Amino acid sequence: MSCDSFGYKDECFADIQMLRYRLNGFDSLSLVQKKLVFYLSQATLYGRDIIFDQYGKYNLRIRKALEVVFQNQDVNRDCDDFRALETYLKRIWFSNGIYHHYGCDKFKPGFRESYLRQVIHQVDARQLPLDEGQTVDELIDELLPVIFDPELLAKRVNKTDGEDLIQTSACNFYQGVTQREAEDFYARMKNIKDLEPPSYGLNSTLVKENGIVKELPWSAQGHYSNAIKHIVYWLEKASAVAENEAQKEVLDTLIAYYQTGDLHKFNDFSIKWLQCLDTKIDFINGFIEVYGDPLGLKGSWEGLVEYIDEEATHRTQIVCRNAQWFEDHSPVDSRFKKKEVKGVSANVICAAMLGGDEYPSTAIGINLPNADWIRARYGSKSITISNITEAYNKASHGSGFREEFIKDKKILELIEKYADVCDDLHTDLHECLGHGSGQLLPGVDPDALLAYGNTIEEARADLFGLYYMADEKLVELGLLPNNEAYKAHYYTYMLNGLMTQLVRIEPGHQIEEAHMRNRALIARWCLAHANSMNLTHKHGYYELEIGSFEELRNLFAELLAEIQRIKSEGDYKTARELVETYAIKVDSELHAEVLGRYKKLNIAPYKGFINPWLLPVCNERGEITDIQINYSETYEHQMLRYSSEYATLI
Repeated sequence: MSCDSFGYKDECFADIQMLRYRLNGFDSLSLVQKKLVFYLSQATLYGRDIIFDQYGKYNLRIRKALEVVFQNQDVNRDCDDFRALETYLKRIWFSNGIYHHYGCDKFKPGFRESYLRQVIHQVDARQLPLDEGQTVDELIDELLPVIFDPELLAKRVNKTDGEDLIQTSACNFYQGVTQREAEDFYARMKNIKDLEPPSYGLNSTLVKENGIVKELPWSAQGHYSNAIKHIVYWLEKASAVAENEAQKEVLDTLIAYYQTGDLHKFNDFSIKWLQCLDTKIDFINGFIEVYGDPLGLKGSWEGLVEYIDEEATHRTQIVCRNAQWFEDHSPVDSRFKKKEVKGVSANVICAAMLGGDEYPSTAIGINLPNADWIRARYGSKSITISNITEAYNKASHGSGFREEFIKDKKILELIEKYADVCDDLHTDLHECLGHGSGQLLPGVDPDALLAYGNTIEEARADLFGLYYMADEKLVELGLLPNNEAYKAHYYTYMLNGLMTQLVRIEPGHQIEEAHMRNRALIARWCLAHANSMNLTHKHGYYELEIGSFEELRNLFAELLAEIQRIKSEGDYKTARELVETYAIKVDSELHAEVLGRYKKLNIAPYKGFINPWLLPVCNERGEITDIQINYSETYEHQMLRYSSEYATLI
């Protein structure tokens, strides 16, 4: 199937467009490599129930109850209530729970409460997620307020300044504790003299029982044990077909970490993983990113299986080989620069399977591990996901989005020529170098910025990439075609931060998600400090005007220097001031106009992916002889299949 004939777009519902991604070059893998991809993919899919539970204590039971109703043939499907329930269930599948995957607000059901009561009574009670001794009516009375009461558990992650962020967040990382109790608990655990600290709290639920605050570790012997045991089973099968001894050791160390929950073993795994470079196949599997926790401590479970895109990786290798040059020429204070950049590696990869926090909505670039001391001493590993970017680009062609929001024909021409190459390069700079750049001053707590840490860190990596996008070094290295191309990216970045990302915000709401806050912070700060840039209201609509791209680059440099200082010194006060001033509030008039202009285009603001279905082909002895790829599975079928085949916690 040619790239042009591949069906990238699939169904659309609510504010979501489902896409498909191709496994380019998969057929060129050896049989052993294909088996490795398959086993790692199984380990990825078995983490699905964990992320649902992490995102809200009622998510799994609500999902199960609605799936039972949805599949029951006695329930009338030809009515508005059922159609609304179907959309609601699809949104739950997409967001791994009842909260919007980006905005974190609880979904508003479009069906009546009385209707849901009625249809739950129609189904076989034995299929419902009843607790021991619980009746159907008791289940209904427990779950329906969570679904229908807008004030009950209203937001998955609350970051509103001045509120208790734990008690006002519905995520399921804490039980019965306050924000102060949680912060004090982890502050007592930390030792500033420890040069190899674990990521405290990364893999546990913090609870208070009989007045005592304690952790429930996530491991094969502890919380989430059934799911983790299934993950371990498939990791063990993957270990048996590892490409080399180094990769086998990585997998075995991850298994040991899962078995014990020991975060020191996670450090060992992270170091071995980032140093394992001589393989075609790689993966991410575990409790990794902390965006889902208002305190930025708890890791959401995620999985990704990948293989190298050899041709595109040439670009990232050029970036990595010049990492020291970029660090040395950064506009930040020399005190905050690394004297020696170590272990920077990056690949452009094809995703073979997405799971957990990376599914159905996924990042296009990732840099790990997150521990600052590991980055400083051993380096980091970065990926840019080429087949996901390809799917986004192919699906967006002809949408009319650029023409609606960019009226300057010269700028539009630049964007048409250079936007894709610039977007890929900025992702490379952000992931390969931005996150790994700079250093903390001795004794600074990596968590000193608390709830503002994620936004500041993403702004730091973005600014690093933005500053260098305009550098002649990129043309010299052959990464950009000329000294004009960067202007396309500067314009689209500022436009997004100031205007177009607002299509993802509901009227009357503020910006919550860390990456969106980061982009707003950068764009609004630069607009406030620029002499030659304006957001004007002419001809009945808002339009961005950039008079001097050189001035804009200087502003990026100034803000990067300050953001790095904040990070390096652990300056919570200034971090708070920057985020609260520039990153959160939304101008209602501008927002209304952006929503109106976007609505005319009939484009869903969010995109997500249907995974390919990897099907083993076996001989008469049950041995795998090939792995076939099926791209035809519907979103509905995939979600129900996953709920059936990979159910571990309910």
